[in-house]
Amino acid sequence: MALVIPASHEETAIPAVLAELPPGLREHTFVVLASPEDPTGAVVAAHGGQTLVQRRRGYGAACWEGALAAVDAGADVIAFMDGDYSDPPGFLPLVLDPILHGQAELSLGCRDFSGFPLALPPHARLGNALVTGVTSLILQRRIHDLPSMKAIRALDLVRLDLQEMTYGFTVEMIVKAARAGLRLAQVPVAYRPRLGGESKISGSVRGTIGAAWKLCTCPLRYALWRPVLPNVAGAEPSL
Repeated sequence: MALVIPASHEETAIPAVLAELPPGLREHTFVVLASPEDPTGAVVAAHGGQTLVQRRRGYGAACWEGALAAVDAGADVIAFMDGDYSDPPGFLPLVLDPILHGQAELSLGCRDFSGFPLALPPHARLGNALVTGVTSLILQRRIHDLPSMKAIRALDLVRLDLQEMTYGFTVEMIVKAARAGLRLAQVPVAYRPRLGGESKISGSVRGTIGAAWKLCTCPLRYALWRPVLPNVAGAEPSL
């Protein structure tokens, strides 16, 4: 089991995130930085964490970079979460539980805004609803969220051959997982305000509209995708 945290300039929030990680998980956590100059790296090192520097720009690129490092380290399950404090690390065991108990191959930590209704701006929630609606229509099943907190079996993630290295990473993962016949769990998790900084997507109406447009077209691009092997869940990765 390994955890990947994309953290571009999250030096304010990352100490609290690392402090809340479930026991025994920190040594299997990869914090992925946007650049070697990102001050988040020094903060992570001061707290005994390990970092990677992504070679390509984008949220998806950071997730993929961390995932490959986790595979190389022998992880059989890979979890993802944001480094801005909005994802409470204490909910990771709930998200992992369906996978660890053989009930799912992909588990989504669907955000519950009841505790902090304004943690995600209204325009961002509207954009998320639009994209999940399109994705649900294409997959013919209700997708409740496109969350940053999620977990997947490592073998399956590699075989999905994800290509979206920006905002579409999670959408592509969900669509391809469904097309590959993977079992999907949707687990409600609390969501809270970020600590410092501004979201690269939801921080502005313009950014949200641009991301929503890209994300709405993403399910269409992979609507007819099929895995190379008939049984993705049983396949061995070839790196």
